[in-house]
Amino acid sequence: MAAQAHVPVLCWPNSPGVWTACLAEDPKSGVATAATADEALRQLTELLEWMRRKMYWSPTFDFEEPKLVWFKIEVRPQYQEEDRVYPCPEAIRLRLPGVCGQQANGASICSLPTLGLRFDFNAGQDLPVLVSHFVNNQLRELTPRQLVRHWPPAEVELRDLVVKTSAWLSNGHPPSIQEQCPQLAAVAETMTSGRDQAARFGQAWGRQALVDQLLSRLTREKASVILVGEAGVGKTTLLAEAARRLQRSSTAESGPANRVWLTNAARLIAGMKYLGQWEERCERIIDELGGFSGILGMENLLDLVQLGGQGPADSIAAFLLPYLQRSELRLVTEATPAELEACRRLLPGFADVFQILVVPPFDDSEAMDALGRVFESVGRNHHLDSDPEARALVYRLHQRFLPYHSFPGKTVAFVQRLGEEAARQKWTRITSRHVVEQFLHATGLPEVFLRDDLLLEFDEVVRFFRGRVLGQEAACQAAANVVTTFKAGLNDPQRPLGVLLFCGPTGVGKTALAGALADYFFGQGPSRERMVRLDMSEYSAPWSARRLLFGPDGGPSELIKKLRQQPLVVLLLDEIEKAAPEVFDLFLNVFDEGRLTDPLGRLTHFQSAVIIMTSNLGASRGGSLGFGPSAGPSYEAEAMNFFRPEFYNRIDAVVPFQPLGEEAILGITRKELGEISRREGLAKAGLRLAWDEPLVRHLAQTGFDPRFGARPLQRALEQEVITPLARFLLAQPSLQNATLHLAWRDERLQISLD
Repeated sequence: MAAQAHVPVLCWPNSPGVWTACLAEDPKSGVATAATADEALRQLTELLEWMRRKMYWSPTFDFEEPKLVWFKIEVRPQYQEEDRVYPCPEAIRLRLPGVCGQQANGASICSLPTLGLRFDFNAGQDLPVLVSHFVNNQLRELTPRQLVRHWPPAEVELRDLVVKTSAWLSNGHPPSIQEQCPQLAAVAETMTSGRDQAARFGQAWGRQALVDQLLSRLTREKASVILVGEAGVGKTTLLAEAARRLQRSSTAESGPANRVWLTNAARLIAGMKYLGQWEERCERIIDELGGFSGILGMENLLDLVQLGGQGPADSIAAFLLPYLQRSELRLVTEATPAELEACRRLLPGFADVFQILVVPPFDDSEAMDALGRVFESVGRNHHLDSDPEARALVYRLHQRFLPYHSFPGKTVAFVQRLGEEAARQKWTRITSRHVVEQFLHATGLPEVFLRDDLLLEFDEVVRFFRGRVLGQEAACQAAANVVTTFKAGLNDPQRPLGVLLFCGPTGVGKTALAGALADYFFGQGPSRERMVRLDMSEYSAPWSARRLLFGPDGGPSELIKKLRQQPLVVLLLDEIEKAAPEVFDLFLNVFDEGRLTDPLGRLTHFQSAVIIMTSNLGASRGGSLGFGPSAGPSYEAEAMNFFRPEFYNRIDAVVPFQPLGEEAILGITRKELGEISRREGLAKAGLRLAWDEPLVRHLAQTGFDPRFGARPLQRALEQEVITPLARFLLAQPSLQNATLHLAWRDERLQISLD
């Protein structure tokens, strides 16, 4: 005899001749409307039968001993105008029907079908209070006119729907996708189920012809496909759109056919410790996919060739190759052109079993049309409008400052974040000003670069760098040249923003100027860590070039990870002359084309980076040591003699740093004393510092060494100022809001209150 399940259903009349029937267990999904209650119940029965065949949803039928309960709830409507909320003076009393019962595990359950609410509760909890909480939480922001739409019916019926479950498991549960395909569900997810997936992949705007081509190859030709295009061009979104169309075209009788499952190579072998484990898992996944003509999507082609064994010959790709050749597995994967070539080189023949579908970049008109649709979608989701100028500005900013990111990848993500920020801030319209603020927050670029109407004077930029690095006029002007060239839009978009070689003795401000450039270019965002520093003396061994590309685990190195995560940085190559010759060869293409391609075809962009090399070449030749000007060496000649011509010719400028003069040392000393005033121990107590000139001269004389420049100044400050000042403050813990005067008398520091 066929097994049966009893499902509680609440029925009520909406108006004469219209009845609604709603599953108590799932009041949001299981709803039917018809001329009579019996007809609505028949529709629900058909719905459950259809769900059983499709197996996209697994009703639990775990609602035992249902009973009808009426709840009296008070709801206070409200009006909202702009940013102000006006609650109604009187509350409205509602009489709501509910269905209460028990689950098989003993927990209590309550459903409010007319509002689409369902929740679990403990037997000791006050049920009317819980119902009032959930109802008010759902209806609290409605006006009286809107609240009328949720007015409860005056009469309801609790009916018992009997459903056949003979095709389901013996415990009364239908076999879910996880139960049908346990291996597949453990390492992959469908691209069509749930709102999260739809939000994750978005819509393939402007790609309908490509979607049609992909669908034709997957369905009519039963082929495996490689989507080839640059990163960010929309390959995954294209596959997701094809998966959605396959889902809509499938019939109830076909079951879960043509469902596309997405995973990656790392997930396929995750947790597999012993020989043959991941191969067994892959075989089971292929069997499960074959049971419903499933398609497996892989996020990256190259990972299949790299992972699984000691090399490409025993990789995941090599294992899957026979199944692909016999058409026992349909696979859709993605690759950039460089990654595809690397795959052909590493495992010849693997790419040949796929059909290649090239995903070209958008041209400007196509991109603007697609971007307009993205703005419309975001506007509908967050109930806001946008200015046409704001849409054009988004595209222009990304093309100007992030030209290597293919549209729509980063641009669409930016618009979505902009919409989320608008919803948080309760904006009603996205303007150009909002776009600039969000782009500034994401990139760290100052507003003067993002707006053409803001002027930037060369002298103003020079003054900024003079305030950060003292006594290096030529170096400050060279840094200002990079800034103003970038502001004018005259930098080569295919090269780094600047490739500079800072030459000079140690301790004269080379690293300080690199930090100042990082702050000026990228210091406006939330993350101010925009300088990546490499000590090139650590890359002097013959294998150092590989260390720059790969980490100990074979993955990308820390440099590559940082540049891919945040390409807007200052890259400081300290003491470049100590690097191995292979390292110089590696940077040739970086300096010339602003990009670095590793042997596996993975690309890293440097077009938004300022690359600064420091060197002591020539610093020990000629010139006097100590205070005062000197003729000094020719740093440019020294660099030309040391570096190969092809390397030297890719440097934009050789920037000489001169030995520090007396006034520069005194200025640096005053600057460092000012920095002490901002330390936490003084700032928290409201204490300020003042000092006399004898102290400044003593520290400058003590803290300057002809061989090490101004670096010993920090040690002098710690010994002569910080330590005595700390003892003074510890002896007077209650000292607040005062000015401490520092004086150098009788060969020691004297501290007094002004």
